[in-house]
Amino acid sequence: MVKEKSRRRREKGVMEGVVVLVLACIWVWNPSFANANTDPSDVSDLNALYSSLNSATQLTGWTSNSGDPCGQSWLGIACSGSAVTAIKLSGMGLTGTLGYMMANMTSLMELDLSNNNLGGGNQIPYNLPPNLQRLNLAGNQFSGSVPYSISQIITLKYLNLAHNQLQGSLSDMFSKLSNLTLLDLSFNSLTGDLPQSFNTLSSLTTLYLQNNQLTGPIDVLAGLPLEDLNVANNHFTGWIPNQLMKINNLQTEGNSWSSGPAPPPPPYMPPPPSRRSSPGQHSGGESSPTNGVRSDDGSGGVNDGGSGGRNSGIGGGGIAGIIISILAIGGIVAFFLIKRKSWKSPKEENIGQDKPFSGLDSDLTKDVADMKPIQASAIIDMAPLPPTAQISLKPPPIFDRHKSFDEDEFSNKPVMKKANTTPIRATLYSVADLQVATDSFSIDRLIGEGSFGRVYKAQFNDGKVLAVKKISSAALANQSLEDFIELVSSISQLQHPNLTELVGYCTEHGQHMLVYQYHKNGSLHDLLHLTDEFSKPLTWSIRVKIALGTARALEYLHEVCSPSIIHKNFKSSNILLDSELNPHLCDSGLASLVPNAEFQLLRASEQNSAPEVAMSGQYTLKSDVYSFGVVMLELLTGRKSFDISRPRSEQSLVNWATPQLHDIDSLDQMVDPALEGLYPAKSLSRFADVIALCVQAEPEFRPPISEVVQSLLRLVQRANMSKRTFGSNAQEISRRANDSDVQDYSL
Repeated sequence: MVKEKSRRRREKGVMEGVVVLVLACIWVWNPSFANANTDPSDVSDLNALYSSLNSATQLTGWTSNSGDPCGQSWLGIACSGSAVTAIKLSGMGLTGTLGYMMANMTSLMELDLSNNNLGGGNQIPYNLPPNLQRLNLAGNQFSGSVPYSISQIITLKYLNLAHNQLQGSLSDMFSKLSNLTLLDLSFNSLTGDLPQSFNTLSSLTTLYLQNNQLTGPIDVLAGLPLEDLNVANNHFTGWIPNQLMKINNLQTEGNSWSSGPAPPPPPYMPPPPSRRSSPGQHSGGESSPTNGVRSDDGSGGVNDGGSGGRNSGIGGGGIAGIIISILAIGGIVAFFLIKRKSWKSPKEENIGQDKPFSGLDSDLTKDVADMKPIQASAIIDMAPLPPTAQISLKPPPIFDRHKSFDEDEFSNKPVMKKANTTPIRATLYSVADLQVATDSFSIDRLIGEGSFGRVYKAQFNDGKVLAVKKISSAALANQSLEDFIELVSSISQLQHPNLTELVGYCTEHGQHMLVYQYHKNGSLHDLLHLTDEFSKPLTWSIRVKIALGTARALEYLHEVCSPSIIHKNFKSSNILLDSELNPHLCDSGLASLVPNAEFQLLRASEQNSAPEVAMSGQYTLKSDVYSFGVVMLELLTGRKSFDISRPRSEQSLVNWATPQLHDIDSLDQMVDPALEGLYPAKSLSRFADVIALCVQAEPEFRPPISEVVQSLLRLVQRANMSKRTFGSNAQEISRRANDSDVQDYSL
């Protein structure tokens, strides 16, 4: 009996040991128990995303500081190894924004935040994960334009931005998205024509554009492998291409399609004469299978001397015949070329010299008589006009009761001398329209004056408010009208949320005017340096936001545009702020109006050009970075780049501030007094570190602007990760506060 009990105890002990061993194995192999090692960069990015969402308590497992998304099974997160590969949070009732750290998530292949309330009327962030295959932001409240940065996500296969508040025209940004199979932009407020780069979407099978305000023809879609196409309820015109009519799932209602038969193809042009025509051709132009023309069955056009037909082999007589034929044809062609000029009428000769279009083929001239005059206020893409089309231009009305601030005389220059081959994505305004909108360019409407001319506030009858820049004749001294039109075309292609959008232009009666968005809060220069008792000082978080936004604008010009665009005129007065204090860089692309040396003289008194510019007059990408550092110094100190009212040693901001940027005590003394000490010391120090790099005397030591953007993003990330919620007594925040004392850095 005792032995039996002892045996049972041993067996029980063995079984317990086995159970413990099995549990230990389960603990080791089960990822939910294991100490998973999520990529720290992905952890930080998800922390920043969580911080940018408003009270997203429904996201179980998520935190704003550290954590293990893969090992702790955060809601909606999928991983592969230690990398986060998918974020799926559709229909979670989320509000807030996406933050600005997602560009670092290089392993993320799917981002689905559809059917939430994200955006709050803000734009889709510029920095998106670079290797996405699926992006779904449908059913939110994003506004603004489709971000150009999407054009760089070449792996993208699925893009859904439907049911948002997107506006503006689609930029020509689709040329690299050949992997895209589905594109849904429906139920927004998009305008303008379809971009030509749509024709490069060689994998696109599903396209939804319904319920927008898109215009123009849809011919650009004709060659795509579409299986589902919905363009209903827009303002499309022209004819539906025959290729698209074959799509089974096609919806086109609610547009302004042309009625009647489609226009015929271009006139038939006969092929050039055969180089081996024989004298024995039929009079009707038909050739036998042996006269040098390939037969329908693909057999050779020259017999080898076998049975049937005439022998076209090349003998001595054949060679002589060929030579005679060639000489005869050459003589005929030469005769017509010589006589061509004498056949032109004097009227045609004048048209060829003075107008921007070439003569028409004689077969087409009879079709021109019915053409209507072109309206000068239409949106045009600068296509060549036939010589018999007339442009109706009336002189602008003169308003005697309002003396114009600008006394420029209107010349009788033609509107254009030659056609521009690149479409202009802007409205062509008449001088009369702009005179009425600016009260005849009254001094009361003057809102700015810079290197290129004066800027006026324009109030149009439909309630729209815009800014009109009258380019001075000095800035155009070396430019022809064709050069200016080409410049307008280039500027109109620039699309970025931190660039001031070109809305229109005017070249009528010798005037050169550009029409831009109007931003009610004016320039950064004025907000920093022209404050009064009614002005609210810019908070530290707003200053960081402005620096980041303008850095992104430069990054777009330097590293997205091809070829790169050097701004040359980067300064605080060219940074405009909208109602939410988002920055918009203006004058982008205009510096090409003036040669480097002359432009350097225009800016000599501003003291924020790089040292090498002052010495040689040559601008580079790195000279833009230097100027950006000067603007950051203005944001930090509240001082002007050059201030003659200060002591001599403090007049140049760079010379005064640079030696103190790495000294904590001196840095405290440099900070704008308007901040009243409400800033975190660590954030201030990092901000100063970026400035010190940008204003290096030697250009090779300055970082590219993309590195500046990343440094500012990291600054924001640290602030978001250490953010706390404070009560109303914000005055107690010490200027020596750590980053954990930041109240709000969501940009």
